[in-house]
Amino acid sequence: MFPEHRMRRLRSGKIKDLVRETSLSVNDLIYPVFVNETINSACEVSSMPGVCNIPVTKIADDAKEAADLGIPAMILFGIPENKDEQGSSAWGDDDVVQRAVREIKNELGRDMLVITDVCLCEYTSHGHCGVVDHETGEILNDPTLPLIAKTAVSHARAGADIVAPSGMMDGMIAAIRSELDENNFNNIPIMSYAAKYSSSFYGPFRDAAGSGCCFGDRSTHQMDPANSDEAIMETALDIEEGADIIMVKPALPYLDIIYRLKTEFRMPTAAYNVSGEYAMIKAAAQNGWLDEKKVMYESLLSIKRAGADMILTYFAKDMARMLK
Repeated sequence: MFPEHRMRRLRSGKIKDLVRETSLSVNDLIYPVFVNETINSACEVSSMPGVCNIPVTKIADDAKEAADLGIPAMILFGIPENKDEQGSSAWGDDDVVQRAVREIKNELGRDMLVITDVCLCEYTSHGHCGVVDHETGEILNDPTLPLIAKTAVSHARAGADIVAPSGMMDGMIAAIRSELDENNFNNIPIMSYAAKYSSSFYGPFRDAAGSGCCFGDRSTHQMDPANSDEAIMETALDIEEGADIIMVKPALPYLDIIYRLKTEFRMPTAAYNVSGEYAMIKAAAQNGWLDEKKVMYESLLSIKRAGADMILTYFAKDMARMLK
């Protein structure tokens, strides 16, 4: 009872630091990068101030800048010169992501953990995550699996440390794990986008990656934002199929999902602080409505507090500078 219990006693000076329950470190950050083989110099994404498409020839420099800030990992998204119905520029040994991985590894070796996004949406002419039946408009699940498995192997062959399938195809983790193992990549972990929602927060990403759908949407394979129990089932299936790390995407509107998955599975858990979350803060800060640095820190801290062990965020470099 008051006055014996005074909570404010622990909220000042070094005492506050001593009793802090959640910490945010540069070691928690994963830096997402758009690597683009159609450009010769960095090109800012209009809907994501401060985020650029990076040419393959400059990707090692960008990775080195991140490494110098102490960021331990980056995830690559490729923008190819040529797109077709099946996304065949996704799995060639000399395609955009494969070249970028080699550039980074040749320059930095073990000093940067390279994760690769494994999906077809950046590579298909229609912008969907898999093979499409144009008569029905259906995104075909099973014919897509060997293509994403082949893509994952090509990334591992190029030197990727982790592959991260994001297409939300049923059975994708099993297909990738099997193909990796058959090609002697038994030690390559899979970071699964286990609970990826059909969200409106991806818009700026699709601007950056040129992966907007020319018809339909992704609601038949990405999760309904209304569902929570479904995330448990999706994640359990991915773990059973061989996922080593699970992910929730987006992050801020789904903090409850991060908490539930971490509590349920006690697995290494990632959260993707997506492009729309980033763009909202940037836009509000540019209008003088929010303090960008404070809101950035508070947002990422909330993701960590919810249970995420690692955070994919376009704020990675800014946050690393602030933490330094």
